[in-house]
Amino acid sequence: MMDWTDRHCRYLHRLLSRNTLLYTEMVTAPALVRGGALHLLDFDLAEHPVALQLGGSDPAELAKAARLGQDAGYDEINLNCGCPSDRVQSGTFGAVLMQDPGLVADCVRAMRDAVDVEVTVKCRIGVDEQIPEEVLPEFLSRVGAAGCKRFTIHARKAWLQGLSPKENRDIPPLDYGLVQQMRGLFSGLHLSVNGGVTSLDQAEAFLAAGLDGVMIGRAAYHDPASVLIDADRRIFGDTAPGLSAEDAVLAMIPYIEGHLTTGGKLAQVTRHMLGMFQGRPGARVWRRMLSEGAHRKDAGPALVEQALAAFQRAQAEAADSDAA
Repeated sequence: MMDWTDRHCRYLHRLLSRNTLLYTEMVTAPALVRGGALHLLDFDLAEHPVALQLGGSDPAELAKAARLGQDAGYDEINLNCGCPSDRVQSGTFGAVLMQDPGLVADCVRAMRDAVDVEVTVKCRIGVDEQIPEEVLPEFLSRVGAAGCKRFTIHARKAWLQGLSPKENRDIPPLDYGLVQQMRGLFSGLHLSVNGGVTSLDQAEAFLAAGLDGVMIGRAAYHDPASVLIDADRRIFGDTAPGLSAEDAVLAMIPYIEGHLTTGGKLAQVTRHMLGMFQGRPGARVWRRMLSEGAHRKDAGPALVEQALAAFQRAQAEAADSDAA
């Protein structure tokens, strides 16, 4: 979710769910350790629980980056072994690490030695010509022996040669059954499934089948209200009332005002809010008003309030039309 789940996105998602574990976009260890880009660790305390996802392949450098993440206040440090991006491959990050479980184990061991918070791993079931039924158990065994007890498994292979990152999200077939088999083989590990999950119904089915967790990525981004608003009740058993999508938008106004006072731009926040009313009458006018207006120099919270009012008028008109 590089360039997507930044701190503005996570703040919005936390308004929709109190309990869901949020992940940062992948931050590379070299950027933190060698580049000194510590601003990439910025987050709001309201985001907790939140995990820092790191990219890298040098154990010592990852250990330093993990320590920086712990010092910044993150609840978990996650090593990405699943991203198929060309940018990531060139730095020996992400899914290419599936080819070297020994190195991943060394990285995890070094990171665990450097921090007190939990170190976790996100991986694929394999890459390129690897046979997932052989590769995945070995990967989990070796990295688990290094002390990692929580894995999120994207249930697709990644084709590093011949497919774009976008194609790697759709073309390789999903193999949920293999992930389920790993649940039976590794009873001591906490295993979550990722890839192709678009609804809470699917998430509940995976949990009922014995998996320990479910990671939802793009669906939670493009339709956050549908995925997140009811997650506290259905997944975590939290019966406290939550915010509606409309209330969450209003709750973003003070956050937006604070962002603007520090020199930020409205579009940096509202680009993550475009899908708030996905599938509802008025969603199109909401998206259009934000998309067209948020980049203007004088754009501020008033635009969000105007877009919300336009959405609500469209809702009322649709209700009147249905009644007639």
